[in-house]
Amino acid sequence: MLPERPDGGGSTQLDELVKGALVDALAGSDASPATLVAPLSAPLDAPLDAPLDAPLDPLARGPFDLLGVTERGGWNLLPALMFPGSAPVRGGASGAPRPGLSRDFPALDQQVHGRRLVWLDNAATTQKPREVIDAISRFYESDNSNVHRGAHELAARATDAYEGARATVQRFLGARSEEEIVFVRGTTEAINLVAQSWGRANVHARDEILVTHLEHHSNIVPWQLLCEETGAVLRVIPVDDAGDVRLDAYEAMLGPRVKLVALPQVSNAIGTLVPVAAMAQMAHRQGALVLVDGAQSVAHVPVDVTGLGADFFVFSGHKIYGPTGIGVLYGREEVLEQMPPWQGGGSMIEDVTFERTTYARPPARFEAGTPSLADAVGLGVALDYVERAGRPAIAAHEQRLMSSLVAGLSSVSGLSLVGAPAVRVGAVSFVMAGREPRAIGQYLNRKGIAVRAGHHCAQPVLRRFGHEATVRPSLGIYNDESDIALLVMALRELSSGRGR
Repeated sequence: MLPERPDGGGSTQLDELVKGALVDALAGSDASPATLVAPLSAPLDAPLDAPLDAPLDPLARGPFDLLGVTERGGWNLLPALMFPGSAPVRGGASGAPRPGLSRDFPALDQQVHGRRLVWLDNAATTQKPREVIDAISRFYESDNSNVHRGAHELAARATDAYEGARATVQRFLGARSEEEIVFVRGTTEAINLVAQSWGRANVHARDEILVTHLEHHSNIVPWQLLCEETGAVLRVIPVDDAGDVRLDAYEAMLGPRVKLVALPQVSNAIGTLVPVAAMAQMAHRQGALVLVDGAQSVAHVPVDVTGLGADFFVFSGHKIYGPTGIGVLYGREEVLEQMPPWQGGGSMIEDVTFERTTYARPPARFEAGTPSLADAVGLGVALDYVERAGRPAIAAHEQRLMSSLVAGLSSVSGLSLVGAPAVRVGAVSFVMAGREPRAIGQYLNRKGIAVRAGHHCAQPVLRRFGHEATVRPSLGIYNDESDIALLVMALRELSSGRGR
């Protein structure tokens, strides 16, 4: 067990882990500690002048608070600890995407039931900027060909575009090489690939796989299937009543039987930001690998897979303003090299005879058949779009919106937020006394406001808080304060009985 602090929370060992993460974040960077540490409670355009050695707030709700990132104030170590190497997530001149950015998204230029569309269903899927739509159309109009083996001009252009998209993903994630980037259909397929390829080769009877209580079903069911096949055991890392991962329980669960820790960087249901870098360090000390589900983080916070310590990182293109049908599996090169193929067919082979087949090196080994070429190109354009907007600026913008959203929802009579995590990213869930979530969603739809109502493919965590369904508004790059105001106004009308 970890030694307890005098105040009863956390541990001195975890304090050292946090300090080490900050040192690692500064290594090789021009940033000073003052650019990475700032009072969260200060105005977003306040000077970044907080000292590095300022005391952290006492642990009040759980081990997550030792990061010093709370809605009550304290020291914002978020950029350094969660996204090592990233720029400071702050406001000021570069603290928001450019004005009028929503005009880049054609789908937002419409009315629903006679009202301006307010898209607050971004955790389900994001809208696409015009340049992504145009890039996909151009591919089919001008460059459409299969890739890699053609001897003609269109094959060369299609190959360049497809592999160029891979290089864009590699830079975006901070991977060491393009060979660590595998194109798949989405997050779900990426997790299944790891479970069926790496898992079948490395997980055996009585081995353990750890997941958190926060998981989307796609980071539960593939591991259940693997455990049923191999005799391994799936264990659940608990969360506290706020919705934060209990690092003390997690530390106690780690041991020689644990082969993999699979966890989200951000909860799709309640928005919890998980301390992935710290948890990865703890897992690696015990010899376990770490898979990070980045579906709900990649559009909202800077991601550096090397800094996070991820052995695998997965995400879907449609969650980050790209097309559906395309996603990414990042895997450390040395891990991918040892993994057998999952699917067989064209493109993933070196040589085939009727007696035996030899397989291509990654990533081709895991890309059997004709890939989703145009969608990969669209994903590359979407990531370039996000880079130009500025990931630190996006994070700061959405941090402000989240503060407004939580405050506004909290002001609605009869409305209860689900969970109170130390750091919320992207999404928040709520219920209203006497009203079914689906009915609330339908009412908001009549106001032109799109939210998600249901279990969000995350039934275990909703049941942890006593619910079968919630209403979930979620944020994107194009949302602004007027969207939050319209949502809160509509909910106040509904709560007062004036809403129809």
